[in-house]
Parts: sequence; structure tokens; C-alpha cells
Amino acid sequence: MSTDAAPATAAEQAARRSYGRLVAYLSARSRDVAGAEDALADAFETALTRWPLDGVPANPEAWLLTVARRKTIDALRGRRRGEEAAAWLEWLAALEAPADSLALPDRRLELMFACAHPAIDPSARAPLMLQAVLGFDAATIAAAFLVAPAAMSQRLVRAKAKIRQAGIPLQVPAHAELGERLGAVLSAIYAVYADAWTDAAGTDPRRRELADEAIWLARLVASLLPQEPEALGLLALMLYSHARRGARRDATGGYVPLSEQDPALWDRAAIDEAEGLLHLAVSHGRPGRYQLEAAVQSAHLEGRRRGRVDWAAIEQLYAVLCELTGSPVAALNHAVALSQAGDAAAGLARFDALQAALGDYQPYWAVRAELLGRSGRHADAREAYERAISLEADEAVRQFLHGRAAAWR
Repeated sequence: MSTDAAPATAAEQAARRSYGRLVAYLSARSRDVAGAEDALADAFETALTRWPLDGVPANPEAWLLTVARRKTIDALRGRRRGEEAAAWLEWLAALEAPADSLALPDRRLELMFACAHPAIDPSARAPLMLQAVLGFDAATIAAAFLVAPAAMSQRLVRAKAKIRQAGIPLQVPAHAELGERLGAVLSAIYAVYADAWTDAAGTDPRRRELADEAIWLARLVASLLPQEPEALGLLALMLYSHARRGARRDATGGYVPLSEQDPALWDRAAIDEAEGLLHLAVSHGRPGRYQLEAAVQSAHLEGRRRGRVDWAAIEQLYAVLCELTGSPVAALNHAVALSQAGDAAAGLARFDALQAALGDYQPYWAVRAELLGRSGRHADAREAYERAISLEADEAVRQFLHGRAAAWR
């Protein structure tokens, strides 16, 4: 036994590192995702009781898997009867934990595709992936998807029951079935990365690991589906964003917008990889949301590096993205690009039309304030900045917005 790590810390690290792998491994044959989660939750609870007394195991993941397997066997004995129960119990009894946690088969991608099966309600697919693969609690997922926690909990319970009752297999689907399910998988991966991106300072270790986890999952999908341009586009988009992480805060922790970042602080290797992935994706001739968003990132980064952003090109990219997705956020960014390209009046007019859809979205008010200030409407700009500040939780960004508001006094 190793006693180097505190038991609670060791359990938390094991959860971050292996939660999804353990759930996928336990539910791969039974398709009982809820049962696997329950067994694993019991295993973590047992760990918090036993590890302070016995010490932290040398291989926490193997220990957790062994305990979860026993919990699953106990649950099956209570629920199942006859030959079916005997078959499951025989399989579980043979499910020994590997001595090396790296030898544990990684079936997270298969689990994600099971969550994106056509039989699962579309509104539950991405939330289900976030919970089953990464261990997000229902309340956190509900907040991200703007749904009441109780409603989200019910949605997740129904989705897990559907996987078990319908016998949905944990496997990467055949190519003919990929189209309708790949979008849900990519959306869930991007949602994970977006959650990590909110920690601009990089001070939350859980979110740092989530960002790495999301990129790992995107790499896995892209490597398994190299002919799917949107899988390549998503990985490129995330790498463009991740490359700038070190430049988003100054030495004192202050927020630094993209337009003021030092390109020397960017991860050039990540940007070069993203460029290669984007070119490969575009070569397939099937444009999509993630390719377009990655292209916008590429244009911004190249413009910042050269000292001149090609706003006309960015405006065209957002125009196509708006047509493709109908997203109000894409429409907001299109209005920004239109204004920056030289038509400030048209950009502001489009902002007015978007207020009903984006009235509680901080970037809407921050960008609107900047455009109002540039148009000479200083009082309106300060008012819009106050609204943006009231909607922002990050103190560094709030201070930045206060500074911008003061510039129009």
C-alpha cells in the first residue's frame, strides 16, 4: 500500500482519471449504465471509508473496479433469476481487475456512441455522455443546458433505462449509421471543452484535466474516423483555442482579449497541427459547423500574428455558418464581423434584432457596448457595459469590462 497521497485526494484523482473508463468497462456487456454508475459510486464510498484505515492502494483504479464488480454481482443476484442471471454472474466473476490500470480496455468512445443511439431522445444524448463518460452531476449538466435539475435528472434516468431495456450495444457503429450519431458525439465533446474553457486562468485542476480529456476524445474520434471532416474540424477548433490558453491572462492574472494577446505566448505546435487538420478536413469538400468555426479561429490567429485581421473573410465565414446552423450566437459574431469590416450601422442593427434571443448572454452586451462607444453613443455604451458586468462571474473579466466602460466616459 502507498500512503503518499491523502485518501480523499487519491479518490478524487482516480475519479478524474478513470471514471468513464470504469463505467464503460462495467457496462460494456450488461448495457446497464445506471447500475455501473451505482456500483462505482458505492466503490468510491467504500474507498473513502477503507483507504484512511488501510492506506491508498498502489493501483486505485484496479481496487475500485474490483469493489464495483462485487457490488454489481450483489445487485444482479438480487434482481435476476434463472439461466440469464447465471450467465451474467459467471461473466462478472471472470471480470478480474488488471494489475496495471493501463491494461484496462478503454471503451469510452463506444459508450459515447451508445449514448448517441437513435433510440435515445436527442435532448438527452449530450447530457448523458457528460454524466456517463465524465461523471458530471445532473445539477451541473442542467445548468449548462438551461434545464431544471429535476427535469434533467429524469431525462438522464430515462435515457439510461433505454440503453438497458433496448439492449443498445456499446460499439462504434457501422459507417452507414455514423451520420446521425456523430453530431451528438462531437457536440458532447465540445461541451466538455467549453466547460473547461471557462477557467481562463487555468487554476481549477479539474477543468484543466477536462480540457485535456476533451482533446483526447476528439483525437480518438478523428483517428478512428479520418474520413469524417467534422471530426477533424472539431479537433482543429479545440487545438486553436487551447493553443492560446497561456496568453489569456497577464502576469497579474488580468484578462487579455484575443485582440491584445502576445502571439509569442501561443503554442505554435498546436496551431500548426490545427492548420494541418483543417486543411485535411476542407479537402473532403463537405463543410460543416466545426470546420467553419476552426477557419474563423485560423483567420483570427493569423491576423493577430500579422497585425491585420481579414474581417471581410471572417464575415463571409460567419455568413455561411449562420445559414448552416441558424445559431443566434453565430448571428452575433456575424454582426461583429460585419461591423469590423466597415459597416458599423448594419452591425448595430443586427444586434438590435438579436436582443430577444441573447439578452442574458454576456458577450452580446460587451460587444454591443464597444460598438456603441465607437459610434459616439458613450452613455449607451456605459449602460451596455454595466449590463455585461452584471452577467459575468469571472472577476478578471469583470475588471476588464469596468476598464472598457471607463474608456467611454
